[in-house]
Amino acid sequence: MKTPEEFLEDNGFEVRTLDRAALLAAFQREMEEGLAGRPSSLQMIPSYVSPEGELRRDVPVTVLDAGGTNLRGATVCFPSGADGATIEHREKGQMPGATSHVTPDEFYEAFAAHVRRTAPFAKDPSIGFCFSYACETSREGDGRLLYWTKQIQAPDVIGQWVGAELARRLDPRPPRILVLNDTVTTLLAGKSMEKPGTRRSAYIGFILGTGTNVAYVEKNKNILKAQPLDPAGTMVIDAESGGFGKIRQSAFDRAMDAKTHDAGKQVFEKMISGAYLGRLGLEVLKAASREGFFSKEAAGIMALGSLESLDLDNFCASIKTDRANPLDRIFADENDRRIARRLATPVFERAAILTAIHLAAFILQTGGGTDKEAPVAVCIDGSTYYKTRTVSFPKVVQGELDALLVPRNIAFELTPCPDDAPMVGAAAAVLLQAQ
Repeated sequence: MKTPEEFLEDNGFEVRTLDRAALLAAFQREMEEGLAGRPSSLQMIPSYVSPEGELRRDVPVTVLDAGGTNLRGATVCFPSGADGATIEHREKGQMPGATSHVTPDEFYEAFAAHVRRTAPFAKDPSIGFCFSYACETSREGDGRLLYWTKQIQAPDVIGQWVGAELARRLDPRPPRILVLNDTVTTLLAGKSMEKPGTRRSAYIGFILGTGTNVAYVEKNKNILKAQPLDPAGTMVIDAESGGFGKIRQSAFDRAMDAKTHDAGKQVFEKMISGAYLGRLGLEVLKAASREGFFSKEAAGIMALGSLESLDLDNFCASIKTDRANPLDRIFADENDRRIARRLATPVFERAAILTAIHLAAFILQTGGGTDKEAPVAVCIDGSTYYKTRTVSFPKVVQGELDALLVPRNIAFELTPCPDDAPMVGAAAAVLLQAQ
């Protein structure tokens, strides 16, 4: 009988045999096509925001953060002579449309209420707005909602320029509302946390949690689809990297993908992010059961309708919690457990390696890191990256990046994202752009 490792490889599930160089080249081709406005699985969305310049200090600004089920408003300031940001007048509420249908007026009023509340404390009336939904970005920094995710029920807001619609409901109107993707704010939050005198040649923001995405700094001259631009300048690009599709899927990836509501899309995201690793592991275990890898006592795996990534992770890491784990019940026999772990652990191993390869592609794309005293700064956020127990993503990613980039003499630095990155980064966007 085949070993678990042979079974995985025969079904196209590559870990040891991943061609890192080929994937790097594929990512770089898709980036080039996306930046030129040609068909690509990477959207490469210009943000019209640059990380260049110094932050204005001691200037509180109003920030909004809309993502998932929560809406937050606050003021953020970067005090002189201090590291980090000061967040005050913080208030959290429910994202409008999260539990019931709302009209556009009801939708924008929820945000306007936060602006009115914080306006007396803001020294700059501009607003930084982290809006974690798919948007087209204007040169003025506004965002036009393309479609909703996360089950938000505000259909009439689709197609609207969110910043402009909010602004016209405010009196006085703010001079600017910058609408920003959460990976863009992650990048800017990392930039804002630098200590005085620190030198960085480029910046990347990376999120790996329920989903995944990368934002990075690109030279304006390479963003062909957004010309004319100042050729000497730079801009943050929202790559929408979870959509990368130039990668070979295993039989298990294809089976899992076919059961999602967006089959054929977000291919890369479904291989590395927390919303999908449990589902992928379940496909592996069911296929292995059909091949006779387990005893009759483990037949319950075939009836399991779903599997959370947390449960697969706890099982593979041999961690017991108060949370009932269906895999502990199904694989009660020690031999079944051992085989199941050999089959499922590579789901996390591959995800960590792919994470590193795609970060390497974006590090190289920045053109930075050639001076060891000015590395590329990679600011990382997300529960899958930091909290997975089966495999240490930080350790694997660091090792893989060392192997891929040190021989090229590219210097980089991986740093945790600061707390409240969406709000900190949204404030930084306003204060950096006001130079």
